[in-house]
Amino acid sequence: MSFKSFALSATALLSCSLVSAQTLNVYTYDSFASEWGPGPKIKANFEAECGCELNFVTLDSSVGILSRVQLEGDASEADVLLGLDLNVMEAAKKSGLLAKHSVDTSAVTTPGGWDDSYFVPFDQGYFAFIYDSEKLDNPPASLKDVVENQDLKVIYQDPRTSTPGLGLLLWMKSVYGDQAADAWAKLADHTVTVTKGWYDGYSLFLKGEADVVLSYTTSPAYHIVAEGEHKYKAAESSEGFYPQIEVAAMLESAPNKALAEQFMQFILEPGFQNVVATGNWMYPVMENVNPLPEAFTSQPQPTKVLTLDAEQVAQNRQAWVNEWLEATTR
Repeated sequence: MSFKSFALSATALLSCSLVSAQTLNVYTYDSFASEWGPGPKIKANFEAECGCELNFVTLDSSVGILSRVQLEGDASEADVLLGLDLNVMEAAKKSGLLAKHSVDTSAVTTPGGWDDSYFVPFDQGYFAFIYDSEKLDNPPASLKDVVENQDLKVIYQDPRTSTPGLGLLLWMKSVYGDQAADAWAKLADHTVTVTKGWYDGYSLFLKGEADVVLSYTTSPAYHIVAEGEHKYKAAESSEGFYPQIEVAAMLESAPNKALAEQFMQFILEPGFQNVVATGNWMYPVMENVNPLPEAFTSQPQPTKVLTLDAEQVAQNRQAWVNEWLEATTR
């Protein structure tokens, strides 16, 4: 081998080494990246495609993800934010920190389709109160039942620190409107505790500390598939359910934009979407996935969905949080 050929080969090997050493930093919430969450499988699937390292940086919730990157600004080491949702999208856009993506989202199956140049959805579901059917003979049939039944012991999450907690804040506002403060005060009278995050609240519920806990309509599917347990149910809501669609976005200052764009494309591929149902216990957003377990398809589907305008949420979120605080600490 000539010196020139050797040098070229060495350069090629060095280039391959640098590529394989590339790291994609993804900010997400802790349960997503946990050993029982979808993160490990998604990491393995993506790394097999990219020849890189996928590094999850975990935070408490979508609210925490956004707060962290807002504090870091352009100095953030994050490439992708994974786990924001409908309720913080407008605030995230207004931060000026996000980059537009080039992903074709025309086949996304969210209600009404999806058309957003900053966010790519990765799963979807609905907030709900979960109960044990072997312990609760007369479960609530509406959000108003949860709020106004003083005999019902309730656990929910803090809207300042938890995605479901923020979802409940908007659910309450969409049902009660200007009467939301009075509704929060009624609920406070029979609330066992308000937890920082979903995991803490759900764990207390499973220990028998409350009759109902704020979670998702798909939570019973976990118990059926993972435990063979059918007693946990999602309470009905005659007023309608409030949706959650979780999304990902790239940062304008992403240290590795090429990998970030590749990951955004990967989100809608089977290597990601096939993991959503029995990894994150939510519905996928694409139809090119493995058939859903019966535990999902047998869950009642909401006949009415409640939503608030994203701009309205962005403008009023802090005021509504303050309203909740004042009403629950009277």
